[in-house]
Amino acid sequence: MSAAQLERLQEQMQRLRLFKSRERLEAVLQEATAKEATYADFLDTLLAEEVASKTAKHVTMRTHLARFPFVKSLETFDFSYQPSLDKKQIQTLSSCHFIEHGENVVFLGPPGVGKSHLAVGLGLKAIEHGYRVLFATAAGLITALTKAAAEGRLDERLKIYTVPRLLIIDEIGYLPIDRAGANLFFQLISRRYERGPMILTSNQSFGSWGDVFGDRVIATAILDRVLHHAITINIRGNSYRLKDKLKAGLVKPVEATTT
Repeated sequence: MSAAQLERLQEQMQRLRLFKSRERLEAVLQEATAKEATYADFLDTLLAEEVASKTAKHVTMRTHLARFPFVKSLETFDFSYQPSLDKKQIQTLSSCHFIEHGENVVFLGPPGVGKSHLAVGLGLKAIEHGYRVLFATAAGLITALTKAAAEGRLDERLKIYTVPRLLIIDEIGYLPIDRAGANLFFQLISRRYERGPMILTSNQSFGSWGDVFGDRVIATAILDRVLHHAITINIRGNSYRLKDKLKAGLVKPVEATTT
């Protein structure tokens, strides 16, 4: 191939936004020549690298837009430390069929047992499967909705939480919610009901959600919609944050669970 032809191909790839192919063209050509590869094999290799590059960029972009507080994959979760968890069930959820089926996933358990890690890990899997994901804490979400309502932009704000295919709401029950906040939360849940699945985490049992939302009627209405199509996973175990202290014998398992 002449230098002029190589330059022309690279310019065409640039115009087609095949940036990885443009970058790798010369090297892949040399490899194909050395291996006496067919035209089809050469093209397959070049395009495979292009697709992989674009996929990685899209995953990076969607991960940034998801607003995760941290990035931890399911692969880094220590299932041996939480024997109450069914690893196979989490692996099944990682296929993201629950999103297609419109099912919610609810993680319940005391602080520090890995609920947020699992929620983020499933969120990352959803992104890998091409879904748009948004993460928010319950407190942050209600604060944003309250501010939007005061500014006359509630509908606009609700759309932000409704548009993503998967919404993750973390830490329900960690902070008390007043009646106005509970009503706003109910509006969001109603908008997503049977339209977009959610992952919810809470340190409170469902029976305590009446206290969390300050109104048992609103809590019942929220739970009715959340649990209509839902998978509930209870985590019973010690806090990861006390893991080293437990190993050192500084904290007893019973104390860690109570905390």
